[in-house]
Amino acid sequence: MLHKKLATIEDVAALAGVSIATVSRALNEPTKVADSTRRRVSEAIAQTGYTTNAMARNLRMRRSNMILILAPDVGDPNFSNILVGLETEASKRGYGLLIGNTQNDPLREADYLRFISSNQADGLILLTGHLPYGIGEAEGSMRLPPMVAVGEPVPNADIPFIGVDNLEAARIATEHLIAQGHKRIAFIGRSSGRAVNSLRERGYRAALQGAGIAVDPAMIIDGDGTTESGRAAAELMFVRDHLPTAFFCVNDATALGVMISLNARRYDLPADFSVMGFDDISFSSFVTPALTTMKQPRLNIGERAMDMLLALLEGGEPREREVLFRAELIVRNSVKAPRTRF
Repeated sequence: MLHKKLATIEDVAALAGVSIATVSRALNEPTKVADSTRRRVSEAIAQTGYTTNAMARNLRMRRSNMILILAPDVGDPNFSNILVGLETEASKRGYGLLIGNTQNDPLREADYLRFISSNQADGLILLTGHLPYGIGEAEGSMRLPPMVAVGEPVPNADIPFIGVDNLEAARIATEHLIAQGHKRIAFIGRSSGRAVNSLRERGYRAALQGAGIAVDPAMIIDGDGTTESGRAAAELMFVRDHLPTAFFCVNDATALGVMISLNARRYDLPADFSVMGFDDISFSSFVTPALTTMKQPRLNIGERAMDMLLALLEGGEPREREVLFRAELIVRNSVKAPRTRF
């Protein structure tokens, strides 16, 4: 029986038309190799079957060239474009992705740490807003990897953060409602346990105070960011008979819930009530009326987050520990001047 000779780095270099040193750099330091050269090397590796040897090399170096992403819900409409940005940048640099759908389950989060302890992942992207459950218990036996928080900062932890400027964006959203003549503006989505919700509430308060409008505590309603929480919040305001002329919702899913409640009561939107969202997820332009909202640059956020994490993995320090993108006001049809001005 004939045994096929294992491909060598020399075979890869010859097929790609580059030096052995260039192949080595493409495998070990991909950022130092031109994209076109790296593609030729990757194609040569695939054709020669050298990938097996490359995997063995990574094991010897205790490197996997994989990144673990922990997300509370991969079905979240915000996740897909962030993931595209993360994957695009990782692929350019020779890395792959593992996705941990935690469902906010501490046991699942702790279980995903096995990828770190077994050297199957080199770094962590956190979309959860907190350190992984179980990471404290593992500190004595597990190497803590470089981590970057995306979308929501991790409180009381020195972890780089990439996201949108939530406070500023919420201020702009509320100011848009004020500019239309609204003074009785509800904020739906208060949550002391979520940094993003708290920042957006602060932006709402800042806009009101800047316009000389007193903050009415009865206009601030708790919410967990779901459509059901938005519907329930709107119903609560009717039960209390303490109504706004406009609703500023912590996200678009909440805004949809508010609109469902108002439509069920046969109100004319936006003539009777204006509704403002946040995020600009896919359905926002298809509901009736189309939702005015704040758009997050999710693709850019994902790319920048991966760039920052790979800088940490390669032994460097990012230029900034926090990068905040500006959100864009998207004006559609769900906001107009109130029937009466208070």
